[in-house]
This record gives sequence, structure tokens and C-alpha cells, in this order.
Amino acid sequence: MIKGTFKRNGSGRIISYEITGHADAGEYGNDIVCAAVSVLAISTVNGIDSLAGVKPIVKSNEDEGGYLYVELPSNSTQEQSNIIQILLENLLLGMQSVQEQYNDYIQLETI
Repeated sequence: MIKGTFKRNGSGRIISYEITGHADAGEYGNDIVCAAVSVLAISTVNGIDSLAGVKPIVKSNEDEGGYLYVELPSNSTQEQSNIIQILLENLLLGMQSVQEQYNDYIQLETI
């Protein structure tokens, strides 16, 4: 099962997310749940870098997959922070959509 955890600060802004596990919803290379989550998560990292001009702190298991941790640095401008929040909220919405259709394979939590 894929587990996604989104951490919000006191003002409700997402400051990090962690995605762990594998969906096992299909054969390796044909798992649409894993593919959907991977595309959403990596696209968000790329968007933060390209669109907001901020390099997030990223930790991943590049050999086996199944682990991605992304944390936002605290030194971004207000404009960068707003762009980042739009991208992160969009990631959460996308993952919630995947969860609605494939609830047996993905679990989300916001703390």
C-alpha cells in the first residue's frame, strides 16, 4: 500500500510530504496506481523547482523506489511560497482523486 503524509504548519500551509510503499495494484511496470502517484509527486517537485525557483529538500530511494520525502525551505519569498502552496494543494487533490478510485491501494493523512 502507498501511504502519503502531508504536514501542515500552524497557518495551514503544507510544509512537507512523504510518500512510502508500493501499491501492488498490478504487475511491475503496469501498476497504474503507482504510476499515477509517481507522476503527481515528481511533477510537483519539478514544478516547485521550475515554476517557483525553489530547490526543495528531497530524499528518495532511487534504487528500490517506494520512498519520497519533500520538504520546503523556509527562505522563500511570499510569491514563491504562494506558487509552492498551489502546487502542493494540487498534489494533495490529485492524490485524493487516486485514493477515491483505488482506496485499497493508497492511504493519505494530513497532520
